[in-house]
Amino acid sequence: MRAIIRYTVLVLVVTISLLTTITFMHEGFCNATSFLALKRTGTGSLNPNTVTTLSPPRRANATFVLLARNSDLDGIVISMKQIEDRFNKKFGYPYVFLNEEPFTDDFKRHITELTDAEVKFGLIPREHWFQPEWIDEGKAAAAREKMVTKQVLYGGSVPYRNMCRFNSGFFWRNELLEEYKYYWRWGALYILSGFPSHVGLASIRPDVKFFCDLDYDPFLVMEDQKKVYAFTITFPEFIKEYPRYIEPDNSLDFLSDDGGETYNLVWSNFEIGDLEFWRGEAYGQFFDFLDKKGGFYYERWGDAPVHSMGVALLARRDQIVRGILRLSPPLLTGDPSV
Repeated sequence: MRAIIRYTVLVLVVTISLLTTITFMHEGFCNATSFLALKRTGTGSLNPNTVTTLSPPRRANATFVLLARNSDLDGIVISMKQIEDRFNKKFGYPYVFLNEEPFTDDFKRHITELTDAEVKFGLIPREHWFQPEWIDEGKAAAAREKMVTKQVLYGGSVPYRNMCRFNSGFFWRNELLEEYKYYWRWGALYILSGFPSHVGLASIRPDVKFFCDLDYDPFLVMEDQKKVYAFTITFPEFIKEYPRYIEPDNSLDFLSDDGGETYNLVWSNFEIGDLEFWRGEAYGQFFDFLDKKGGFYYERWGDAPVHSMGVALLARRDQIVRGILRLSPPLLTGDPSV
């Protein structure tokens, strides 16, 4: 045993002596094996060109979009904590917050503390949000009064109508979304309209709960499978007036049993989509057609049915995803008529 120890010590002494001698005699060897050299290359390899680095996780060109007011901070904090814990801490997608009024520094500070991802705060242009001047306010007011009498949910609210029109035709036009292809839109009726949190359209609401971790990336599902919309009327005259935009392999029969004369309303509790679809000529014409009818204000058209109908008419069946993930939203109460 003692002999083994003596031989081991002897080998170590000889090795150290040789390394010391070579270091003094060969400057290049000294530079290559110094700690500074290892720090510069970030690896133990002597040749930085041979360093193997790990590729960053693949991620789609996508963002979360959330409509909010400064007063909605508490509910948004709860919602963001859930989406971060269940999904985004693994994927790091950015957030875009939009408001018709500037966000306060306090709001921005609390939000940015919740995530390591990039967060952007934007202002909604006035012409995208408020009731257009060409709307006949007398006619619109009479329609609201009639709906209040019939107890139609939010039938008397102008802010609700502003939000539905904005979500139907303007949110993707905000400059902060120009660089992105896909979005996951958050929002609640009460966020932009001061309404109770138990109702929402085509969105993730602050009181939606995720009971399981989301370990796959729905944005990549959309990208890899070339989907344009994941969810949750048709107007016959639009079909007749603009037949060139109607996709032959459409999903109209999912909404209607009679070619669009009547339809089944589809509510969604979240919305993930391809921004290029909304930016396209076909949907632009579809929205402009509806907007000119004035139904957002003379009636009470919602953004979820407008989106559902637009996608059903203008996208192929294989571009639509139903049930890309499961949420547990609060119950919708009241009259769901559009």
